[in-house]
Amino acid sequence: MKSMIRVRMSMQDAHYGGNLVDGAKMLQLFGDVATELLIRQDGDEGLFVAYESVEFKAPVYAGDFIEAVGEIIETGNSSRKMIFEARKVIVPRPDISDSACDVLDEPIVVCKAAGTCVVPKNKQRNKGE
Repeated sequence: MKSMIRVRMSMQDAHYGGNLVDGAKMLQLFGDVATELLIRQDGDEGLFVAYESVEFKAPVYAGDFIEAVGEIIETGNSSRKMIFEARKVIVPRPDISDSACDVLDEPIVVCKAAGTCVVPKNKQRNKGE
């Protein structure tokens, strides 16, 4: 099962000089993707308990459109192992005008992660679906 969200980074997301977005924002997006995956599979939001790995691959800036995708790769009794990838798909072009943007021919991977979520057995409502 896979899930995807796409959002535009705003000036409020910019945390550092040059309108650089804090990498923690990608983890927030992965949390939202994980929540949707758990709801679809188990009928419950569950809890994110750990990241096994996080790799920041490229910078993200205010104005960038980020696509975050995730997939459940292993299901235990209550644990759900997932992998995530965030990709930059649209970038602003302030060199052209204040509202110009380009859709990238090839998305740029900005972050990859793997993590584990838990849905307690007594909260799993979609068993066998």
